[in-house]
Parts: sequence; structure tokens; C-alpha cells
Amino acid sequence: MATGFLFEFVQMGQVMRVAAIDEVTGTEVVVITPLNATRLQMQRVAAAKLRRKLEGQDDNGEPPPAKPSGRYA
Repeated sequence: MATGFLFEFVQMGQVMRVAAIDEVTGTEVVVITPLNATRLQMQRVAAAKLRRKLEGQDDNGEPPPAKPSGRYA
């Protein structure tokens, strides 16, 4: 089943802040792009970052660090 992404564009001076949100999980990522990039280019960069996050990888392609097990008081 394919999931959809929502995109939010906010101009901040000479750059564009693009948020990509997964409709199913609500997971969100943000990228900063130059204003001279096309809307499609901005969406592709944000979508790629969101896919990496949903697949459990960080921006360097590495899996996230293991979370400690047990409870904390």
C-alpha cells in the first residue's frame, strides 16, 4: 500500500523551509532549500529524507543507535 506525503513550504528570507509529513504515521522531516530550486526539486529532497527516516536510517544511511533497554526511575 502506497502512503502519501504532505508538504508545507515556508519562505524564510532567501531559503525555503520544506516540511514533508507521512499521512499514515505523522512522521515529519524538514529540509532547507534554495529559493531558486523548483517546487518539484524541493519535494523530491524532502520526500527522500522522509523515506530514509521511515526506513529507519539517518541522513548518513546508518541505522539509528540502539535504544537502551529497561526502565529508568
